[in-house]
Amino acid sequence: MFKTKKDTVYIILAGIFITNAIVAELIGGKLIQIGPFIMSVGILPWPIVFLTTDLINEHFGREGVKKLSFITAGLIAYCILLLYLGVQIPAIKSTATVTDDQFHAVFGQGLFIMVASIIAFLISQLIDVSIFWFLRNKTGKKMIWLRSTGSTIISQLFDSFIVSGIAFWLTGKVSTSQYINMSASGYTFKLIIAIALTPLIYLGHYLIEKYLHQETPILEEKI
Repeated sequence: MFKTKKDTVYIILAGIFITNAIVAELIGGKLIQIGPFIMSVGILPWPIVFLTTDLINEHFGREGVKKLSFITAGLIAYCILLLYLGVQIPAIKSTATVTDDQFHAVFGQGLFIMVASIIAFLISQLIDVSIFWFLRNKTGKKMIWLRSTGSTIISQLFDSFIVSGIAFWLTGKVSTSQYINMSASGYTFKLIIAIALTPLIYLGHYLIEKYLHQETPILEEKI
């Protein structure tokens, strides 16, 4: 059992954060097109990562997010290792199972994408937490929307262009124009979602504070 209610909240948020981050990496190799926009399907779980990042930032501080980000990056690296081993081990010759070519087509091509994502993920998370706490120290407990949305807007600009650049452009899978289109499309999608999630961020804060039966203390952190 967890010692305090705050421990329970952190474990739940961490579980949601890690699950969505890993799922995003596993499905990130599939590109989809919505109208003129091209983006990775791995973008779908990231709004939940944004939401949990902001809630952890607010209630558990800078170190809470940093530690969780490095743990998640390590778990993603572990997934890469297991997938690599899975690709290398030959499948049995049977029509009832997934063939080596099928397995490699789904997971083998995504290994480099996951490596790129780890790099982009860590960079964007460190940028996010720095901007969040810069704004938090300026506004105190007021203007939750500003630090939540502001940190996401800037950090995800880096994330979108870094991961697409490493995973798709540098490997020659897409042209320069497609890379710019993909990165800009993904960033625009994340921006829209970040703004749309603002009410849920306020709801999350309310539910957490109500569960803890106390006001969340202001963390005295300085940039």
